[in-house]
Amino acid sequence: MSRLLAMLVCVAALSGCARGDPVLSTPQMAAPARYATDLPPSGVDSEWWLGFDDPVLDALVRRGLEANLNVEAAAGRLASAEALLRAERSDRLPGIDGQAGVGIALADNSRVTADAGLFGLFNPDINGRLAAEIRAAAADYAEQDYLLADQRRLVAAAIASQYVEYRRTGARLDLLDQSTDLQEQTLRIVTLRFEAGLSANLDVRRAAADLAQTRAQRGLIAIARSQAENALAVLQAEPPGVFAVPEPAEATIPRYGLGPPAGVPADLLRRRTDILAAEARLERAAADIGIERADLRPSLTIPGTLGLGDGSLGGIFSNFLLSLGAAIDLPLFDGGRRRAEVEAAQFEAQARLAEYRATFLQSLGEVENALVSIDAYRQRNDELAEAIEQSETALSQSNALYREGLASLFDVLDAQRQLIASRQDLIDSEADLASSFVAFHAAVGSD
Repeated sequence: MSRLLAMLVCVAALSGCARGDPVLSTPQMAAPARYATDLPPSGVDSEWWLGFDDPVLDALVRRGLEANLNVEAAAGRLASAEALLRAERSDRLPGIDGQAGVGIALADNSRVTADAGLFGLFNPDINGRLAAEIRAAAADYAEQDYLLADQRRLVAAAIASQYVEYRRTGARLDLLDQSTDLQEQTLRIVTLRFEAGLSANLDVRRAAADLAQTRAQRGLIAIARSQAENALAVLQAEPPGVFAVPEPAEATIPRYGLGPPAGVPADLLRRRTDILAAEARLERAAADIGIERADLRPSLTIPGTLGLGDGSLGGIFSNFLLSLGAAIDLPLFDGGRRRAEVEAAQFEAQARLAEYRATFLQSLGEVENALVSIDAYRQRNDELAEAIEQSETALSQSNALYREGLASLFDVLDAQRQLIASRQDLIDSEADLASSFVAFHAAVGSD
């Protein structure tokens, strides 16, 4: 026994000198000091969708985060990773198995035989493989934890985006009704003037064509509305066609009021869960290098057995036999396979580092794009509001001149088209602005 202990101490000492597994430090990223476009800071720094002040949207997001199947799947993968981490940690403890058997020996008057015993195995992890495997499993668990949070980020943004689209189509349908009413009034006036001999039949045809063209948009808007509603149903884990979005009080685009400040680009490294997941994958790659390096070192296992009985059924507890040993595996020659596997793990770590950097740069681009969009759509909305005001005045004046015979129907219809187009553009621009706020919060990793 003393020789066995001395040998174990010697092997452990030699192995300890060979240890040198890579330890990951968070990569330094060259992040800009500030974003190119500023967003004024405000009061809401969590549950960003509350900035829309829309109870329907709030209910949809909360329900979706609870019921969404992608979130549920991510939670299942997290639970699986946690179980695998516990399994890896259990390898640091001795394993014990039991065995028992009963048979009949045909010799010696068919004597009944019996045997039982305990078998144990302990790995002291002198080469560090178990420790590296635990690090790898812990990194996998961290990645799945971040991916669950990232899935919630994406689901909240997807629900908000589809809700904005649903509201956009509602506003477009409401505008369509207003536009058809306006064009129907024009058609009635033109028809009366034609019947009175004050206008040509060509004017009637032009007004009727414009009205039909406007009505023809209803089907396309209905398709977009149905698609948004069905997408919301899937995000809520509800069957499309059965789920119905509660109707808001007004057919308008939700406007974003308060929200968190953009912060600085370096904040993405601790707020964006997909970046943190990429960092966890980098940690896993570093642990894999340690696993492969461990195979270059000696390994040791300590098996033990405890036998019971003398072989007879009645003497099962009469004798006890205990044995303890040690098995050492010394890597000598494998044609370079183990070192090639270490190199492969090192190259994989380099790839993971490149992916980490690419994820950060992509996230940075998403924030910048969202900030630019917010600023641009705000300015566009102001200009479109001015265009609508001018178009309404032009239409009113052209109608008055047409009744007096001082303007042609073409002037009236052209003013109508400009007004309708400007109103449609404003609805779309307001929806794009709302979507830009959604994209911004998804990009900065808001809760």
